[in-house]
Parts: sequence; C-alpha cells; structure tokens
Amino acid sequence: MRIVIFGLTLSSSWGNGHATIWRGLCRALSRQNHQVTFFERDTSYYSSHRDLPHPEKYQLVLYSRWEDVIARAEEAVSEADLAIVTSYCPDARRSSDLILESRAGMRIFYDLDTPVTLERLRAGEDVEYIPAYGLAPFDLVLSYTGGPALEELRVRLRARRVAALYGSVDPDLHYPVSANERYGSNLSYLGTYAADRQTRLVELFVEPARRRPEKKFLIGGAQYPEEFPWRPNIWFVRHVAPPQHAAFYCSSDLTLSVTRGAMAEMGYCPSGRLFEATACGTAVVSDWWEGLDNFFEPGREILVANTAEDIEQALDLSSKELRDLAQAARERTLYEHTAEQRAVQLLNLVEVTA
Repeated sequence: MRIVIFGLTLSSSWGNGHATIWRGLCRALSRQNHQVTFFERDTSYYSSHRDLPHPEKYQLVLYSRWEDVIARAEEAVSEADLAIVTSYCPDARRSSDLILESRAGMRIFYDLDTPVTLERLRAGEDVEYIPAYGLAPFDLVLSYTGGPALEELRVRLRARRVAALYGSVDPDLHYPVSANERYGSNLSYLGTYAADRQTRLVELFVEPARRRPEKKFLIGGAQYPEEFPWRPNIWFVRHVAPPQHAAFYCSSDLTLSVTRGAMAEMGYCPSGRLFEATACGTAVVSDWWEGLDNFFEPGREILVANTAEDIEQALDLSSKELRDLAQAARERTLYEHTAEQRAVQLLNLVEVTA
C-alpha cells in the first residue's frame, strides 16, 4: 500500500512523544513492503534537536511553508491508498482539506492526544488541528486513547468510525543493554516537563528522594524550569535521544511512569514510555489510571504507586523481585505491544472499514 502521513514530527523527539511512535510504525509498515511518506513542517525547535539519523525504507519530506509543498503533497495523496492527518500537525486543517478532496483510498484522522483534545473542546477552545467541520468526513478516526474517549469523539466531533490505536515500541531499538554509568540510578524518570503532572511527579519522585537521601534519583527530559524542586540526590540529563533510551532504562533499578493529568483522568491511554522501558527489561512503577490493568498486570508485570510510601516500598524490593517483574512485563510487551503488531492492527482496521 501507499501511505501518506501529515504529522507533527518524525525528525525530532525533543519535547514530544509523536516521533518515536511514528518511527516505529513507519519502520514496521515499510518492512511489510508498504510505501510510507511522512510530511513534516521544518520548525526551528525541531531542526535544532534532530535525532533521526536517516529514515529506513520510508520517506521524510521536510518543508518550510505549506505553499512550498502543496503540489508534492497533492501528487502523493492522489496516489495514496491511505492518507493520514494527525493531531498537532501544524498544517492539520489544510492537509485535512487536501486529503478529503482527493482520490485517496482511505482518509484517516489519528488523534495521538485525545484527552487533551477533548479537554480543550469541553472548555470551549478552538482546537487548531481539528477541522471546523469536525471529523465526520473521515473514513476512519483513530485514537491513541481507548475506553470512553471513543464515544466522546463520536458525540463531540461526529466521527463515524472510531477505533483505538495505542502506542507501541520498536524492539530493535529498545532491548536490554549494558548499564551506562552516566545513567546509573535507583529510580529514574524519563519525560518532558508538563505542569499537569507536576503534582504527581513531586509526590512519586521528589518526595521519595527527600525521604531516601542515600538513593540516587535521575530525571531525563526537556523543558524543566529552574524552579523545579531539585534535591541533592536528584540528577538531571537534558533530553535523552531515542538511541540512548535503552541505556537510560537499563542503568536504573526501577523506572517511574507518571501520566499527564488529562490522560490519567480519561484512562486507557498508556504512555509509550511504559512499552519502551518494559521492552528494555527494566522494572516499572506507574501511577494508577483506569485501564492500566488491560496492558500490564499490577503486582506481576508492573508496580502501581499512589503515594511516596508506595515508591519507598518499591525501592525496598530485592533485585530478584525486580528482575522477575521486569521479565514478565518484557514478555507481555513483546507479545502484545510492538510497532509490528500496531501496524498489523492499523491495516486490519482499514480492511474492516473499507
């Protein structure tokens, strides 16, 4: 199949979770002999933080202005079997108009930020990546979030056919590796700063660090403010590029997953970090959100923490207990949550819709 995607970014994982998801899906689709072309507006904040060495068997088209690429985009879409527009694509409305007026075989909108989209719509905001006419004209609407969010997309945005397409991991990039001294820690956290998860991060990371000064805590990510409540035993690494994610995870005894507020409230929205860390064979402790147990079994494949005391208990587990937990989670991830499996799910959804 010929697949054309208009998205936020593929070239840089700086400050966003879209890039690593799309890299895995694009690689998986291309390995299944599909032709993939990804259109990305070339922005300064991503161009200065590029961490994609080179696309493998798929094409990345960078452009400065929509006017500069529209002819190429029209040609690609006219020949496409699947044409996809994603949330937070800078030119989402114009590319939506383009694919809906085209001869593309299947027109798809993929919201990788559904809880944020719905939260903004409830607040009466204009969501810049949602067309003014809603999602009704699309043949299929995909959501990174499952559960009740799917029905709300139908009601609020008049989506006709909606399905969940969750995050995933590329096991060729995320697998057990030797520990790296730079990333060594008892508890790590990898994620871009977000105000709506700061309260949970303080409770589940900063407060345990205060209580356990003999332990080493490590944060990796971008956009952390100077006023972040650092502790003497909290180390910081600014922007860990995807090629270093495996070393980051494998160098910690335990890694933390904290969910953004809107996503935790909505539920059924697993962070890609869950799949990355478990694929690397690292034990994970996560805050609770509805639907988490659909992806991993608490107590056997993942630990759940709501308080600093829960984190302290997790830190007190033996090395064997953490290894057993990590191994069970890794098996689950490789069986259910790889990019190859998500690519197959995508194509199955397209086949059913067609």
